[in-house]
Parts: sequence; C-alpha cells; structure tokens
Amino acid sequence: MHILMVTAGLPYPPASGGALRTYGILRGLHETGHKITLLSFHDGESSPEETPLANYCQRIHTLPPPQRTSKDRLRDLLLSNEPDIAKRLYSDAFSWQLRAILAENHFDLVQFEGIEIAPYLPLIRQHTQARLCYDAFNAEAELQRLIFHIDRKEIKRWPAALYSLMQVGRIARFEKQLCQTADLVLAVSHEDAAILQSMSNGTPLYVVPNGIFTEQYTGAVSAVNLGEHAIVFTGKMDYRPNVDAMLWFTEDIWPLIRDKVPQATLTIVGQKPHSRLSALQQQEHITITGWVESVKPYLKAAKVYVAPLRMGSGTRLKILEAMAAGRAVVATSTAAAGLNVELKSALVLADRAQDIAQSTVRLLQTPDRRQTLGESAKTAVRKYYDWSAIIPRLITAYKDIGLE
Repeated sequence: MHILMVTAGLPYPPASGGALRTYGILRGLHETGHKITLLSFHDGESSPEETPLANYCQRIHTLPPPQRTSKDRLRDLLLSNEPDIAKRLYSDAFSWQLRAILAENHFDLVQFEGIEIAPYLPLIRQHTQARLCYDAFNAEAELQRLIFHIDRKEIKRWPAALYSLMQVGRIARFEKQLCQTADLVLAVSHEDAAILQSMSNGTPLYVVPNGIFTEQYTGAVSAVNLGEHAIVFTGKMDYRPNVDAMLWFTEDIWPLIRDKVPQATLTIVGQKPHSRLSALQQQEHITITGWVESVKPYLKAAKVYVAPLRMGSGTRLKILEAMAAGRAVVATSTAAAGLNVELKSALVLADRAQDIAQSTVRLLQTPDRRQTLGESAKTAVRKYYDWSAIIPRLITAYKDIGLE
C-alpha cells in the first residue's frame, strides 16, 4: 500500500508527543512493507534526508511553515466562526503542493496527523480517490473545555479562559466535519474515541494508542547527575497543559515535598519553556533545561517521575517513556487517562496536591518500592505499548475500509 502522510512538522527528532506518535507509525508501517511519502512543514534548519526518515520514506516533501501574527489571530477570533487551530497552519502554498503530489502519484491512503494539519483534509476530498484518514491526537474540543475550567479559577487567567471558552464550540463543529469527511478516524484512547464517535455519524473509528519503541529506553544510557532525590518532568514546555502542571506542582506540591525531603531537586525537561515558567529558574533546587537532545539521560537519573496534569486528553507519551525507562511514576487521573488497567497498576495515582506530595515523598524514601514499580512498569509498557503491539491494530483499521 502506498500512503501519503501529512504532518504539521517533520517527525524527527521525535521530541514531542505528536512527533513521537507520527514517527512510530511511519516507521512501523515501513517495517510492515508499506510505502510512505511524507509531506510536512519544516523550518529548514536541517535536511530531512540526513535523518532516519530517509530510511523509511520513498519521498519527503517540505515547505516552510506559514507566518501567522497575533494580529491575524485576534482578527479571526473576533470576525470568524472558525477555530483558531484550523487556521494555525493554513498555507495556499502547502495546499497547492498537496494537490500536486496527489495529481502526480497514486496513493491508496492519505493520513493526516493531528488536528493542526487536518484542515487540508476537507480541501482535498474532491482531488483524490485515495481513502482519507484523520489521526486525532486529542479530542480537542474536550481538551479546551477542561482548560477553560482550570483557567477560570484564577483571575489573571481569565483572558486565556475566555479564549478557550470561545474555541470549544468552534472546535467541536470542526472536529465533527473532519470525522464525517474522513473515511477512517483514529483515536488514541477509549475516552477520546467515545467523544469522537458521537461526532462521526458512522465513520469507522478505531483506538490506536500512542506507543514507543521500548528497546530505546532499556539500553545503556549515561545518566546526568541530578542528585539522590531527583524528581523529573518532561514535555513540550510551551504547551498549556504542561505549563499548568508545573505551575501547580511548584506552587502547591513542591513546598510540601521539600518540607519532608529538603534535598529533593526538580528538573523540568523540554523545549520552548513558556515565559510563565521564568520565575521558577530563580528557585533553589529547580532546573529548567530547555531543549535537550534526548530525555533518556534525565529519565535514567530520575528517582521519581511526576505527571501532575490537570488538563489534557489522549495517552501521555511522557508517562510511557518514563515507565519504559523503569521509573517510578506519580500521576494524576487526568495524566493516566487512556492507559490500560495493567499500566495504571504500575504507577501511583493521586489527584490532590497533598496526596501527590505524600506519594512522591514516600517513593523518594523507599528505594525498594521504586524498584518494584519500575520493573512492573517496564514489563507492562513493553507488552501493550511497544509499536510492535500497536501497528497490527492500525493495519486492522485499514482493512476495515478495504485497504491491504
């Protein structure tokens, strides 16, 4: 089968959730014998042909991302009924490039990775006989609704809360259009699938969870020195759920931990730290790394990995990475949503600030418990969330719409 994958960004290096998922699917499909052509936005800082993507793709096409100013976004927010996310990556040049690739090649399937790139799906419906797949990284309208309910609790966050409130209905209409235009919808969790199913009007919908290549996290990795009581969080640090998680953790949870374990350190690992996190750099025992080449050395150095997310949807790749590395994980119910029962039993669930703090302190103080949780986590992730276990589910979904 010849597949055209359309992505918001080049899925290498796989340093964010979307890139990790797209890279895993792309490589997994190649390894099962399918031919891949890739079309992505790319800033041109490195050549795609110099990455492993060249080993998995027959052709790679890239265009520079469009420039959309704050003024453009404000105008569209006030004068348009379209969701902000539908225009974030719209480009006439990209649309024409997509149509040209479709005109010059025969594809069995065109797969759109994530809602940011999905606006091109309805646009090319009349320009190809290929089947169209929408891979939904999140149930986006529900995500915005959750963000609204968190942000509205703080007066200083009311403008952001109002933005999310305005987006909820717009995104829901857009998601409904995508689900009903596509021939196949992929959801990353059963929770997301239930939401998207209500919009799909009978379009086949399959749960294909996020995954990782677990062997990459169990090999020899040199740990960085973070101390004997290291707590680690990883994620793209301009993403609102991650920013909220770290602000809540450092304001309400971190002082409780430090009171019991004064030697504890917190390392926040991830690209593009938001300005709202700048003040944390001044706090003793807190480090914000910014972009790193690999999170693996930080995961290996962690004594406890925390995922105090209060908003979000889907399956958290950050938790899968930490568990594959054999770390003891403390996570909220929101962060662990989408994981199966066996995975949830291999981490500590806590939702209140005091409970998260107590669970983290307990793990910092009991190495044997950390070891037991870590080993259980590695086993469960390898069994259920390695791409070798997930790609067959994706192939089954393709077969349901007549593709082999």
